[in-house]
Amino acid sequence: MSTGKERGVKSVQRTADTAPTSYAWEIQATGLKVRVGGKRMAVDGLDLSLGTGIHGLLGPNGAGKTTLIRTLATVVRPTEGTLKLLGESAGAIGEHRALRRRIGYLPQEFGYYKRFTVREFVEYMAWLKEVPKAEIPAAVQRAVERVGLADRADKRMRTLSGGMVRRVGIAQAIVNDPTILLLDEPTAGLDPAQRLRFRQLLRELGTDTCVLVSTHLVEDVAAACTDVVLLAEGRLVFRGTPDELAAAESLEQVGDSPLERGYSALMQGPGKQGGSW
Repeated sequence: MSTGKERGVKSVQRTADTAPTSYAWEIQATGLKVRVGGKRMAVDGLDLSLGTGIHGLLGPNGAGKTTLIRTLATVVRPTEGTLKLLGESAGAIGEHRALRRRIGYLPQEFGYYKRFTVREFVEYMAWLKEVPKAEIPAAVQRAVERVGLADRADKRMRTLSGGMVRRVGIAQAIVNDPTILLLDEPTAGLDPAQRLRFRQLLRELGTDTCVLVSTHLVEDVAAACTDVVLLAEGRLVFRGTPDELAAAESLEQVGDSPLERGYSALMQGPGKQGGSW
């Protein structure tokens, strides 16, 4: 099963302070385990390789989706196994500044100073991500325009609706033109029209970016994703295209669409821990 675009090993031009490297996958996890709370293994022996494209991450509450996203964002360190991002090890304790410059991350909840304007907040995030100073104004303007907030760029964050704040979160995640983009429930709070525009933005980003979108909304996966990663209890249940997920449907399962019924069938099926490729 291919994921994203078929391609050979990608050569990458690095910034002056790092050596050139190459990689076959933007994200490559082998036997990845991540323990949370000292006891529970939230990610349990995951083998996963992701390349350029839009990958939907599905699973019930407690499946390990957020922990996986946080681990890929280098916020959480793996407990066991190996994790490579853009060909570099991201599992060991150490400095990941150069790697983080190339990652965009939107958590489920993000903090911000309410007196910031939209532009000021995205500028601040661009500075934290070490976007070159001369490039920040254009990068911020581009990011704000892409999420449809150019007319509100000088409004204070405290005046925005929840959906608009979420769009600002997406803007800060893409301001550094990341090679890996990690989005945890990005459409929460967006109205139907905003979700449609977001799906179009995903399709644009997925042409040259490895995008992983964690969501509860199966219809978003069907509309925008090139493939689906389905987790349950921290383990891989299914990996395939939206059409392949829909083909797993059973009319006896709950769901308003073949994709939802396929999801339900895999979640309740006897072989769910084995994985489908």
